[in-house]
Amino acid sequence: MGQLKSKVSGATLGASVLNSEEGPPTYSLHGRSTEGNNNLQVPPSIVVSDEDSSTSEHRGSRTELRRSSLYSTIDLVPQLEHYAGTLPRQQARSRPSLEALRKAFEEVEVRVEEASISDSGSLQVPCEESQDSKKKAPIRFGWIVGVMVRCMLNIWGVIVFLRLSWITSQAGILLTCLIILMSVVVTSVTALSISAIATNGRVVSGGAYFMISRTLGPEIGGPIGMVFSFANALACALNTVGFAEVVRDLMQEFGVVMVDSINDVRIVGVITVTVLLLISLAGMEWESKAQILFFLVLLVSFVNYFVGTVIPPNIQKQAWGIFGYRGDILKENLTPDWRGSEGSFFQMFSIFFPATIGILSGANISGDLKDPATAIPKGTLMAIFWTTVSYLGITVTIGACVVRDASGNMTDNFTGNITDGCVGLGCNLGWNFTDCIQSQSCQYGLANSVKVLGQVSGFYYLITAGVFAASLSSALGFLVSAPKVFQCLCRDKIYPYIIFFAKGYGKNDEPLRAYVLCYFIAIAFILIAELNTIAALISNFFLCSYCLINFSCFHASITNSPGWRPSFHYYSKWTALFGAVISVVLMFLFTWWAALITFCIIFFLFGYVNYNKPKINWGSSVQAGTYNMALSYSVSLSGVEDHVKNFRPQCLVLTGPPNQRPTLVDFVGSFTKHVSLMICGDIIMEQDRKTRPQDATDGLVKWMNKRKVRSFYTPFTAESLRTGAHHLLQASGLGKLKPNMLVLGFKANWKESAPESIEDYINTISDTFDSNYCLCILRMMDGQDVSDDLDFEVNHGFEPDESVENDDHQTNEEEGADDISDEGNSEQTKTVFQNHQGKKTIDVYWIADDGGLTLLVPYLLTRRKRWRRCKVRVFIVGDEQNMEEGRNEMIALLKRFRLDFNDVIVMTDSDRHPQARNLSRFVDSVAPFRLYDEQQEGVSVQELRQTAPWKISDEVFESFKLKSERKVRLNEIIRKNSQHTALVLVSLPVPHSDCPSALYMAWLDSLTCGLHCPAVLIRGNQQNVLTFYCQ
Repeated sequence: MGQLKSKVSGATLGASVLNSEEGPPTYSLHGRSTEGNNNLQVPPSIVVSDEDSSTSEHRGSRTELRRSSLYSTIDLVPQLEHYAGTLPRQQARSRPSLEALRKAFEEVEVRVEEASISDSGSLQVPCEESQDSKKKAPIRFGWIVGVMVRCMLNIWGVIVFLRLSWITSQAGILLTCLIILMSVVVTSVTALSISAIATNGRVVSGGAYFMISRTLGPEIGGPIGMVFSFANALACALNTVGFAEVVRDLMQEFGVVMVDSINDVRIVGVITVTVLLLISLAGMEWESKAQILFFLVLLVSFVNYFVGTVIPPNIQKQAWGIFGYRGDILKENLTPDWRGSEGSFFQMFSIFFPATIGILSGANISGDLKDPATAIPKGTLMAIFWTTVSYLGITVTIGACVVRDASGNMTDNFTGNITDGCVGLGCNLGWNFTDCIQSQSCQYGLANSVKVLGQVSGFYYLITAGVFAASLSSALGFLVSAPKVFQCLCRDKIYPYIIFFAKGYGKNDEPLRAYVLCYFIAIAFILIAELNTIAALISNFFLCSYCLINFSCFHASITNSPGWRPSFHYYSKWTALFGAVISVVLMFLFTWWAALITFCIIFFLFGYVNYNKPKINWGSSVQAGTYNMALSYSVSLSGVEDHVKNFRPQCLVLTGPPNQRPTLVDFVGSFTKHVSLMICGDIIMEQDRKTRPQDATDGLVKWMNKRKVRSFYTPFTAESLRTGAHHLLQASGLGKLKPNMLVLGFKANWKESAPESIEDYINTISDTFDSNYCLCILRMMDGQDVSDDLDFEVNHGFEPDESVENDDHQTNEEEGADDISDEGNSEQTKTVFQNHQGKKTIDVYWIADDGGLTLLVPYLLTRRKRWRRCKVRVFIVGDEQNMEEGRNEMIALLKRFRLDFNDVIVMTDSDRHPQARNLSRFVDSVAPFRLYDEQQEGVSVQELRQTAPWKISDEVFESFKLKSERKVRLNEIIRKNSQHTALVLVSLPVPHSDCPSALYMAWLDSLTCGLHCPAVLIRGNQQNVLTFYCQ
């Protein structure tokens, strides 16, 4: 194989890439020849500083060796840094562009020489930031401390200590285990979905909000981010209040009361959440240490409980209904014993389910994990497993050791076998709890006491410590999660007025402002001190999050997007769908009114985002689904035969740059928006292609979107207008979504233009009819033309009361990209087609039967709000003798077409000779293109058509004289009847093959000249577009 040989012998060649935040890296090319073999060269090296600038995480000044490929010295081998731009707020290191790779071989050689002279070896510039990063390395957690421990702490809440034993007494051991397993099914399926989404690319801060928004888009992600952040803040308040209530009860046991029972909860709650805030503000390292301390306390309390179940109970414990492991107690507690108004399966389910809502705690701090893609699946699933084991173990052991009812009175013990009149299982165990059972006054046992776990345990106050650890760890976890999620939401700028809270501080980018906001929200609800109704709403918020996480996974899988490639494969789109459905069902089964409130909030926030349409693109699965649906419908539509009832004018509009011809764009958009296809074709001449801005296409599309024009934009490079239009007619569209109508602007400067441009324009019209397309030409009067010559010209299609001096307010070609930018302050040019037309008239001169297109376009216009009040008048050709008969026939035809056009005018004077001055004006307009007999000596007609097809010989002029006079006469009638209407539509004459282009251009000019309103020359393809039949 041939290799590039440097002309500089002995020079050391390499390459270095200098990367900065201001722009892409600069490539310096150098190769290094091997000694002893001048025909072989090792591909040069490229040394770069390997620095990850996202989320302030740096890898130091470590460098990597980047080599060029075998094909070229600047064509690099695949590198990770080339793809870093897909990460948020991170700039990729650029690879060479195609233009650079296509440079001539000599230019590359010269660059190599210059590089070898300027660089005496490999240049390495260590970044100062990477030097500092060693000193300020952010804290990153692994899957155990960062995810598993955190999730277990949030799953283990006060319910496991204060409510699980009571649920077991109500539902029995079997149904309680079923409740636990059903809850675990929901959380496990959600965890699988989280794992799939988290491993489909890098997850930064934002957790569940980040996953949902990047999968389903900002319309769904924004509402969930807002609701989920608020729910975490309220959950912090709830756990703090739970802790405060336990502290209050403990104080009352020792006879300590600060104010009263409610205010004591408020005081303790505010103090507690303030301490938790200080721990959070101290940084993630201190917060993690506090969580580990809580975790150890919880483990000790669990060990204390299980040890207590095997210790033989003393008399006091037996009086509380605790008898150790016994088969008869286990058998008795297997079945349910519903009591009170809350005694039902789904009520117990709704009370227990909040004990499983902590599975997102690890994902919520994904930005603080070393490897989120690995840590989130492993840590979350392990946390679910171990907490499930603990829940099942507590349920079975507590149900096997404690009876449902006990008096706590040690005098109820009896000796001997006297059991007459004794009620309850305690009778077989030597205790008579009959009195309290019959009077329903028992204060101990599974069904009556929430302190059973502490009573069973080896040391009571260790369980109290466990309650403290469970409530404080959950409160601290939610206090950390809410600001992290809210900070990510604020940085995405989806909602206004919250960007203030996006700022981060310190090496871990801590959201201190969001911490303070969450703190005040928590205090506001702590001061209420009564959150039973809010708790149901919070459960629905979390269930709603689970639903959307599962639906995100399902939707991303079902769309078959090539970008959906999660490295976690142990999931199914159908289990994800099941998880989404069951979450919604549980929302309504738990608390239907809370579910309705949740969905109302979601829909309101969704409507706001959908209305404002934030300018962000995350490559969501919704986009992939839209593509799939469009592709599927387009393919299915291609197999359907065309029918006249379904005809739609699908327009290819030769606008050039649409922002320079807004009148043409607005006119076509008036009758195609929400009805049919519109494509703005921009024919770019070869000489203008290189000077065209690279971002011109994106800028023009943004301009149309800002103008709310539903159209595609298709630029096409060609040598001439005719060539470009001919190719666009053939290639535009997809399947049945192809144009069937070409729309042009009138060539108002045809008299001053080169004859070749006139020939090009008329040939474009001829090619349109040859391709069996419909044709429409729009003309704006008083010199305010839509297009001068269909080139990069300034558009004059302004409102009638604007002057031509406004031209210099329009942008030229070089300024086009800036003018059409959404960030610019320039206003959109307003045209007559954007005005309300009031009660004006639309006059239709249906001179020739073209299939009905001449009537269909004004009908579609009148369906628009701006044109709805306009009256349509139809002008037809007739004679005086049969005028009434012709009018009645036309009215009957229009009624059968159901067009609601009732005003028909018969033109009986169209055969009259035109006025002399008008005819003289027409003759003067074609005079520069005449070829008189004395100028035609020795030249045949065939030669004339080949050399100058636009020339009009005397013979041709005379042969078309009658047709020319009729065009002039028709213009007189139009000016008489339709001088100040809203719009005039005239049947377009089909060009004859032997008619010179200049003469035909003069006909088009004479038909529409002298009007003060927009004029449209329109012609169908002689096929029906209207029908009065049902099939």
